[in-house]
Amino acid sequence: MLSTGLLLGGLASLAAAQFPPPSEGVKVIKSKLHENVTISFKEPGLCESTPGVKSYAGHVHLPPGLLDDGSGEKQDYPVNTFFWFFEARHEPENAPLAIWLNGGPGGSSMIGLLGENGPCFIDDDSKSTIHNPWSWNNYVNMLYIDEPNQVGFSYDIPTNVTIYAGSEEAIIVPTNFSTETPQTNLTTRIGTLSSQKSSHTTNSTQQAAHALWHFAQTFFTEFPHYKPNDDRISMWAESYGGHYGPGFMRFFQQQNEKILNGTIDVEHAHYLHLDTLGIVNGYLDAVIQEEASIIFPFNNTYDIKAINKTVYDGLMHNFTREGGCRDQIIQCQKELVGIDKNALRVARDFPSELCPKMEEACAMSGEMAFENSNNARFDISHPKNDPFPPPHYIGYLAQEKALGALGSPVNFTMSSQTVALNFFATLDEIHGGFLDAVGYLLDSGVKVHMMYGDRDFACNWIGGEMSSLAIPYSRAEDFKKAGYTPLITSEGVGGLTRQFGNFSFTRVYQAGHMIPVYQPEAAYEIFMRALFNRDIPTGLLPVHDELSTVGPPDTWHVKQAAPKAPEPKCYILAPETCTPEIWKKVNSGKVTVRDYFVVEDKEVGDGEL
Repeated sequence: MLSTGLLLGGLASLAAAQFPPPSEGVKVIKSKLHENVTISFKEPGLCESTPGVKSYAGHVHLPPGLLDDGSGEKQDYPVNTFFWFFEARHEPENAPLAIWLNGGPGGSSMIGLLGENGPCFIDDDSKSTIHNPWSWNNYVNMLYIDEPNQVGFSYDIPTNVTIYAGSEEAIIVPTNFSTETPQTNLTTRIGTLSSQKSSHTTNSTQQAAHALWHFAQTFFTEFPHYKPNDDRISMWAESYGGHYGPGFMRFFQQQNEKILNGTIDVEHAHYLHLDTLGIVNGYLDAVIQEEASIIFPFNNTYDIKAINKTVYDGLMHNFTREGGCRDQIIQCQKELVGIDKNALRVARDFPSELCPKMEEACAMSGEMAFENSNNARFDISHPKNDPFPPPHYIGYLAQEKALGALGSPVNFTMSSQTVALNFFATLDEIHGGFLDAVGYLLDSGVKVHMMYGDRDFACNWIGGEMSSLAIPYSRAEDFKKAGYTPLITSEGVGGLTRQFGNFSFTRVYQAGHMIPVYQPEAAYEIFMRALFNRDIPTGLLPVHDELSTVGPPDTWHVKQAAPKAPEPKCYILAPETCTPEIWKKVNSGKVTVRDYFVVEDKEVGDGEL
């Protein structure tokens, strides 16, 4: 019933797997607050090249049963959540902290770290790093987290597997290698991943929030290398982070309220000083997103027609008619409100029991129509087999050197199909309440800032703007009255911003789904101005309750010329970058590969990966 298209990069993008080396130099600390909870970590010495700036990578280990206290089910598996913490390059002891989360559901936050806003990018050899001057850890301590369980380097039980990569998805088979190890090739790999059991991870944003709160309780009270003078905590989330960010921060704030009123024992809980929620091309509401996914392919500011008028008119009619897709999604959201958590767990095996009257196409009609175009989901100006942003980090994290430095007992999984299918089975994508969550946070004093690249189809700016105007909070009418004003950077105008007080929405020019890699300065300035309480458009004005931008009520008058489309470049660890013709040759082994790229025949090399 749901589109798996929200997965970042697709289900087939798993790291080239060889068994991780034995962990060395890993420190383990036992929690003083919770029995059998531990933190393991080490200094990897990777990515950050600024002298004296440290980073720490590791896991927070939650034993079976710890999450039974509020998740509505029995947690009979361990939760080992991976983190990579980077000190700020300037005065880390006085810097605030920001959590970064990629979306999916099932997408690793290493995508953001090594491909968007972290201290380094990975070069095209998939081995060396490039210093990022626009890293978000310049003045902010950054914490990248792989969540939920089984995503990225997070795991339940390390399990040896054989991976069969395909153009659409990967098949992962738990394998006993005690007798023999199967032969590997360009599309068959071996390694160690999570168990792949659907019952060993979460299946909804609410459940994931509960697990992450326990992670936060342990990390922020007991990690020895984070003892700040500034205890502000912010969260920035991308894509499905439109669910994650509001859902997680709402849960954290509700827990804070329980700590204050004595519902939760203060001796066993830590108040989290929540400061800012940032949403980057986020998916907040299914009704709005579905309408925007019909509008954007036909009517966008680049004059690109990914669907024709006949298709557009048909989709819009079916969406807006009485009893049509809009009404069906709204009705489904109402039905989902009353379903308890245990029913959601059951729904993995019986998804038809949820919203049985909603037509399958209603949740993805715009997606299905767009899929017939030759345009990329994350950048409408690029070809479907988009080589950008470059996926070099997948090969980098497959290196024995990187795995050893991180101390991980499992190989890297860019996108967990187990997690994705869990969320799809419970219709988490359809669930409402995330607009309400943003409103609740704003009225609780948390700053909220939204930025959307205007070339992204998947979670496009039209839906982002519609969502911002639908947030129910005490100053909603004042926000709607604010006009758009230019976002000023050293390079000129980077977009247009509407802001009232602590809430803003920015359309970022010439950026796709992952804004920081397209427009690093614009993304960096929005991030910095938000955290340090300056107005988003200029960064010159201190934010106060009545601050309001002035300008036109919308941004449709600003059109942009589409850039020249890049040529596809097949990176075999990211099959979505390969055309069907090239992937067919990869599958048959009839290509020469260098640094995970299929090279031209005239560049015949040694065939090494």
